[in-house]
Amino acid sequence: MNSIKSVPARVLSRRGGHSLEAEREQFDKSQAISISKAINTQEAPVKEKHARRIILGTHHEKGAFTFWSYAIGLPLPSSAILSWKFCHVLHKVLRDGHPNVLQDCQRYRSNIRETGDLWGHLHDRYGQLVSIYTRLLLTKISFHVKHPEFPPGLEVSDEVLEKTAGTDVNNIFQLTVELFDYLDCELKLSESVFRQLNTSMAVSQMSAVQCRLAPLIQVIQDCSHLYHYSVKLMFKLHSCLPADTLQGHRDRFHEQFRSLKNFFKKASDMLYFKRLIQIPRLPESPPNFLRASALAEHVKPVVVIPEEAPEDEEPENLIEISTTSTTEPQITSDLFEQTFGPPNGVWDDRDAQIESLKKEVETLRAEMQKIKLEAQHYITQLKAQVNSLEGEVEEQRKQKQKALVDNEQLRDELERLQRVKQDSDRSQRLCAEAEKKANATEIRYTKLKEKHSELINTHAELLRKNADTAKQLTVTQQSQEEVARVKEQLAFQVEQVKREAEMKLEDQSLQMEQLRQELEARRDELEQAQHSLSQAKQAGVELSAQVDALHAEKEVLRRSVSEKECELLSTRGLIEEKELQLSQEADKATREIRELQGRLLEKSTQEQSLQQKLLEEQFAVLQETVREAQGILRDAMAKLDDPLHLRCTSSPDYLLSRAQAALESTDALEKGHAQCCRAGGGSGPLCSPDGRYHRQRQRHVPPGPHRPR
Repeated sequence: MNSIKSVPARVLSRRGGHSLEAEREQFDKSQAISISKAINTQEAPVKEKHARRIILGTHHEKGAFTFWSYAIGLPLPSSAILSWKFCHVLHKVLRDGHPNVLQDCQRYRSNIRETGDLWGHLHDRYGQLVSIYTRLLLTKISFHVKHPEFPPGLEVSDEVLEKTAGTDVNNIFQLTVELFDYLDCELKLSESVFRQLNTSMAVSQMSAVQCRLAPLIQVIQDCSHLYHYSVKLMFKLHSCLPADTLQGHRDRFHEQFRSLKNFFKKASDMLYFKRLIQIPRLPESPPNFLRASALAEHVKPVVVIPEEAPEDEEPENLIEISTTSTTEPQITSDLFEQTFGPPNGVWDDRDAQIESLKKEVETLRAEMQKIKLEAQHYITQLKAQVNSLEGEVEEQRKQKQKALVDNEQLRDELERLQRVKQDSDRSQRLCAEAEKKANATEIRYTKLKEKHSELINTHAELLRKNADTAKQLTVTQQSQEEVARVKEQLAFQVEQVKREAEMKLEDQSLQMEQLRQELEARRDELEQAQHSLSQAKQAGVELSAQVDALHAEKEVLRRSVSEKECELLSTRGLIEEKELQLSQEADKATREIRELQGRLLEKSTQEQSLQQKLLEEQFAVLQETVREAQGILRDAMAKLDDPLHLRCTSSPDYLLSRAQAALESTDALEKGHAQCCRAGGGSGPLCSPDGRYHRQRQRHVPPGPHRPR
């Protein structure tokens, strides 16, 4: 144990005291130099050797503490290019650095967000890219912190992907949405970069353009993995959920597929990416998730990074105009050798060398002039393209304005058509309502017609019933008389039964009274016998016989009394049943009598109304007769006063005979009226209920037979 404890002390004693500090200082110095060279304000891409040293430093210290200690001190708010290159280096460190880098970056999320927010509010071209890039980095950090199964380099096997997704549909659904959001951020950065670049292929070799394009290498690497994982999870979701539920997922994936395919196509056409990365090709159409067998047709896109050049080798510059700068040092060295001689002391013909140099200079000048002419021609073409594009933009603006006007006209026309449609709908509704009202009126008219026919039939039926009722009235009167006779018979029978029952009750009560008296007498005799028995015990045998005889008689009397009581009870029961039957028959007869009386009253009322009507008609006839008689009398009186009539030969005897006949007819009328009144009780056929005829007769008839005289 002592030897084990002494090992660290011996080891530490062998090492120098300042070796660790010197090594740390050397590491910090090299990291500071690499960070300052990688992240600067020059508009050029980050060199791979500086980024590689920073990544190796994270593996050396197992984290990104040193990187962030220097990165915090960088003046990021002062330069958008500096912030852009910082985001690029941070992206490379996250992808290829030590796994602990992710936790260190999680602690500095606020610094990354502040940088993005700062440049997002400014209208700087690099500033807008920095804002989008910081959002991508924050999304990347959040996703990998939440899902540690996915390393920041996004390289996992299909087994790990299946294990991470699990079997819960909700987890698969949520993971798919997060991958879509991750891929959206990557594609938005690529679209923003390409939007700021020229579409010419030669432009991609300029350092300013390469500064923007360099981070897209990491974006291509991320997108290839995210696309593959999205396809896998989409097929898994479609195997668990119905197709209608995942329609939104399919639409979003198809949009991302088109954007990613366009991004890969543009990047593969640029010379800058051809020597740095091998971009995969996506299929012509997106996978058909509705067909499960399409998963076997899916091919994972693989990104290949070629072998890198040595660290000291600078990236090749392919612009031809730069050849003049490379030939100038060579020309300078040749002039130096011609002036001072070659290093080995060999002398050439100076004039020949001068001539050859002049020829080379002329050749170079001609080539430079040619290059300038080509450049001017290229600039002219570009200006022509710019002018044509501006013309197209103006034409598009005019077409847009025209389309807006047409849209307004179409909107007005649509509103007018809608109003016309509303009016037509309103008129159709009114027509329908009118048709409904007409149908209802027709139905009502039909019902009224049917009701009228029913009333006619009812009236005819009532007339027939009236005749039948008149017939039934006679029958009812006859039946009423029969009922009265039956009622009288029943009443007589009831009275007879009651008398018989009362007589039987009286007889039985008398018999009971006699039996009771005999019983009392027997009791008295028994008491006397017992008393005499008590007095004379010596005559006990005879007395006991008498007592037995008396007891026997007593039992006989008791039995006879009980029999009589039973007969009396049965008689009472018969009487009660008879009374109940008689009361029921009487009630029934009473109801029938009441019904017949009602009918008789109704018929008598109808008969009185008919008699009243007949009397009124007879009285009207009599009134007309009286009026006619009055007219005749007036005519006769007028003829008497007429002078023309005086000439007529007529004797007084003739007049007396005529007056006598009138008086006789009047007397006969009075006698008939008196007889009618006596016979009908003042309601005869020639008598008015109110005495109107009598008053008229007193008014118009002469008082006595002597009036004509």
